[in-house]
Amino acid sequence: MKKNVLIIGAGGVAQVAAFKVAMHNDVLGDIHIASRTLSKCQAIVAGILEKRALKRPGILAAHQLDAMDVEATKALIRQTKSQIVINVGSAFLNMSVLRACMDTGAAYIDTAIHEDPEKVCEPPPWYGNYEWKHREECERKGVTAVLGAGFDPGVVNAYAALAARHYFDRVDSIDIIDVNAGNHGRYFATNFDPEINFREFTGTVWSWQQGQWTANKMFEVQRTDDLPVVGSRTTYLTGHDEVHSLSANLDVPDIRFWMGFGEHYINVFTVLNKLGLLSEKPVVTAEGIEVVPLKVVKAVLPDPMSLAPDYTGKTFIGDLVKGMRDGVETELLVYNISDHEAAYAETNSQAISYTAGVPAAAAAILIAKGEWDCHRMANVEELPAVPFLDLLGRMGLPTRVRDADGDRAFDPAEFREPRGKAARVGGVS
Repeated sequence: MKKNVLIIGAGGVAQVAAFKVAMHNDVLGDIHIASRTLSKCQAIVAGILEKRALKRPGILAAHQLDAMDVEATKALIRQTKSQIVINVGSAFLNMSVLRACMDTGAAYIDTAIHEDPEKVCEPPPWYGNYEWKHREECERKGVTAVLGAGFDPGVVNAYAALAARHYFDRVDSIDIIDVNAGNHGRYFATNFDPEINFREFTGTVWSWQQGQWTANKMFEVQRTDDLPVVGSRTTYLTGHDEVHSLSANLDVPDIRFWMGFGEHYINVFTVLNKLGLLSEKPVVTAEGIEVVPLKVVKAVLPDPMSLAPDYTGKTFIGDLVKGMRDGVETELLVYNISDHEAAYAETNSQAISYTAGVPAAAAAILIAKGEWDCHRMANVEELPAVPFLDLLGRMGLPTRVRDADGDRAFDPAEFREPRGKAARVGGVS
């Protein structure tokens, strides 16, 4: 059984993960939070102590760390005797933190694909460009590395696996739909790191259609769905992490990701993009100062963590899965609804951070208990989905299921046994 957790990062997602790890420190042991800015880590520690979130008395400490420095990260892992590392810092850190875990034997968890600061929307498959190159080393060393254990990617991968293993005889399409129906009251802001947020939408939109990669432009393709709680919503085809692993691990011809954007967001984004202010390439000002336009925009926008106190409304994230079951065309919607105000009351964070941070903590618990301690590199859909979704429901992210029989809470007993060999994913039943 693995114990002691090192959380790398000090943004909103890291804050939620830290709160949830604290609430389960009887299982997870010591908690250490590290980032370049020590004061941010200390603020998270103070928030946890103020809300008395620790399940039992234990070590809760803040550290300053440049996680791009592999040797420094390895030293901190060893110093803190951490056997589980939750990487919820920038996606630019993934390969450095993964290397530190592979060299020390600590289990690794992240919530997004690695990104190269010099490249935007690389040709697919994105995991194949970075993390998957180390699968053989992880297996040889017996290192557990769980990739994309946020909500999307993460929980939506588990939803897809749940459907494929337990519900359908054949899956024809998976449409992942992400809608933030909340309001933060600011003129314009992003819900997580602006630099990462904008990079998702300035390049080619890659989706998996008819068994091959298909390229589109951002905001080129849209759909409208009548969704539970949030109602009728228009979403846009967007390139996203989970499509790159699901297309490799599930035998499904159509896998797409759709994200909701308001008209105001699209207008502001379009102006910034057309002016070149979302470029990651440096420019030189008239004064001879070299700046990166995207970093300047990030600097003037509100800190995503500052949005939480005023956020109201709900989020919807789910998988609309279509296929065949017992010779009949079948549709299944598996989804979660989260509330911004409830998330803030519990963890000082808004629901976007909450939905990403809780699953990372749940993955740590499953690794600690041995259920997900697979001693290899795996994406979430390759691991048992039912215990993950069951645990998430008890940690504040309940799953609901809507099909021909109605809309109901996820019941683990309903999905206990796989439907057959055709529904098996990644060799794990």
